[in-house]
Amino acid sequence: MEPNATTNENLFEKAENYTRTSLELVKLRTVSASADVLSTITSKIAVGAVVAFFTLFLNIGISLWIGKELGEYYYGFFILALFYLIVAVVLHKFQHSLIKTPIGNMVITSILKETKTDLQTEKN
Repeated sequence: MEPNATTNENLFEKAENYTRTSLELVKLRTVSASADVLSTITSKIAVGAVVAFFTLFLNIGISLWIGKELGEYYYGFFILALFYLIVAVVLHKFQHSLIKTPIGNMVITSILKETKTDLQTEKN
């Protein structure tokens, strides 16, 4: 009975080690995928901030130019405000197809890409 008990204990220890290792691997994959998604979003936010400043100053210049052409500077600001109101309404109407779906797909693709790479590495 002794050799059988020892074999069962070794088998139990190996199963326990495998479970711990698998759990640790899942944790590391989750952290890796989260870090990838977070870094992607952070870089897009940084680029977005620079583009926002560029757009702000461009809009001020366009508003002043339109206002100068129309005779009163505030006319240019009203015209651009109306333009952005129309853009906001269109974005609100199509927010799922223009914003939510592409961002969701980007996050899912990033996570699945990471998982697929890990699975291919495991097989090799």
